[in-house]
Amino acid sequence: MKAGAHQLFLREEELRRGIELLFFAYRDFTGEADALLSRLGLGRAHHRVIYFVGRHPNIPVSDLLQILGITKQSLSRVLSQLMTEGYITQKPGTRDRRQRLLELTAKGIDLEHQLTERQRNRIARAYREAGAEAVEGFRKVLTGMIDEPDRSRFTAAEGPVPLPAGGLAQRPRRARS
Repeated sequence: MKAGAHQLFLREEELRRGIELLFFAYRDFTGEADALLSRLGLGRAHHRVIYFVGRHPNIPVSDLLQILGITKQSLSRVLSQLMTEGYITQKPGTRDRRQRLLELTAKGIDLEHQLTERQRNRIARAYREAGAEAVEGFRKVLTGMIDEPDRSRFTAAEGPVPLPAGGLAQRPRRARS
């Protein structure tokens, strides 16, 4: 920030406005997907798993746990349903047979596309309306809100965000499901 520039955006009311904008944006961002998931008897946890398995085919369960920041028990319930209903398959690792690799089935790919397309369209519209400079600022703000070590995954990424070779670094699990 340039010396002498006003930092009005750091005042309490502006910070609270940012919080409210995030709440409303998240509500609307997830709304259409939630409606589709509800018709299928699925929820947001299922959506997150489908999204990241689709984004990283053959992702090890351990890496998915790290991305989602949830417990094995929480993931197990969601994965069991997704596998039973034919959205995800699981296979052993090629080097370590104990490793479980996850991949979307054709049915899972179709659902992931339907869910992502709705959200992609919403983001594309907002990006077009805001312009390139605002989009870059938005990315910086969101990246700044992410805890380390995950933040580094987004600092120089263009296109798909790769997982590090050998999996993700271990970090404390959050108490959420």
